[in-house]
Amino acid sequence: MHAAVHLPGMDVFPDFKGLSGIGDLKDVAGALLMAALIIAVLMVLVSAIIWAIAASTGNYSLAAKGRTGVLVSLGGAILTGAATAWLNWLISLGQTL
Repeated sequence: MHAAVHLPGMDVFPDFKGLSGIGDLKDVAGALLMAALIIAVLMVLVSAIIWAIAASTGNYSLAAKGRTGVLVSLGGAILTGAATAWLNWLISLGQTL
């Protein structure tokens, strides 16, 4: 039979205070995501205006491109908003380690 070996407790943890630039990284990432969100929302507005004008004048080719622009920029706005929420979740998760 083998005897159980008890090792002394090890209290080794990473030093998160050594990461002094984490606050700056959070600010830069937040600013970039905000800029991307503003651009995506502006592109939704521009594409919607183009879609409306083209559909009212009978230019269905341009209306289809405007509709595609609305859908793509709306998807970009949604993904950018989700990225902001995901980044905040990851930062809060990292602070609990």
